[in-house]
Amino acid sequence: MTAVLLLSCSDQKGLVASISNFISDIGGNIINLAEHVDSEEKMFFIRVEWKMDEVHYSYDELILKFRPLAEKINAKWRIELAEKKHKIAIFVSKYDHVLQEILWRHKLGEFNTEICSIISNHNDLEILAKNYNIPFQHFPINNQNKLEQEQNEIDLLKKLDVDIIVLARYMQILSTKFVSEFPNKIINIHHSFLPAFMGGNPHKQAFMRGVKMIGATSHFVTNDLDEGPIIAQDIIRISHKDSVKDLVRKGRDLERLVLAKALHLHLEHRVLVQKGKTIVFE
Repeated sequence: MTAVLLLSCSDQKGLVASISNFISDIGGNIINLAEHVDSEEKMFFIRVEWKMDEVHYSYDELILKFRPLAEKINAKWRIELAEKKHKIAIFVSKYDHVLQEILWRHKLGEFNTEICSIISNHNDLEILAKNYNIPFQHFPINNQNKLEQEQNEIDLLKKLDVDIIVLARYMQILSTKFVSEFPNKIINIHHSFLPAFMGGNPHKQAFMRGVKMIGATSHFVTNDLDEGPIIAQDIIRISHKDSVKDLVRKGRDLERLVLAKALHLHLEHRVLVQKGKTIVFE
């Protein structure tokens, strides 16, 4: 069994030693440790991964054993089991390039996941879901039925016991209620290098400003549009020769790769959220 601890607390002496000693005391062998101290905020962050091949504890037993130390240092923390297969749902509209990337990588075994459902406000990509033998759910949305349909989606996600929701170019703004049901569990891809060019049609915005690079950003969804904690970003250089169509084409490559990277980081428990930002242990 391999366990992963993600922890944050106020910086204080002996934290790494205390955590390492705890793992040693329960028969664990640390195979990866990364820590970071924010000197301005005086905050400590750590990710520790360890194996327990000789001593076997259940997940609940690990939680009970670590809790006294966590309370002593007043930490925000979670322990995850690396072997656990996450359940994800993918939301899409009509664009298929990001969805294709995730499905391809999942087929190759890169993601330790079960894709429970592909959910869409259109039925254009149902055939793609069928090609991968993944259930497809169609929830048509308009101004009159949006909240009702979102509740139907929430009910489905809870029934499926979904761990992560991936917005793979889902062209709907989620309601406050929907977002509040899944804090830090909704990952979006935005087709610009945030915080530049928020909102719709960022490629045209970039073209009109004559920028020399464009980007893509994957972030957690919050109720502030396109302002959630950023997980991964990348850029590509462009020139005055590129049209808006060229920017869109080049941007699609970035979107595919950036969302795949963000999902991979999240699935491996390498992301901590702190005050609207992330600590990413790559």
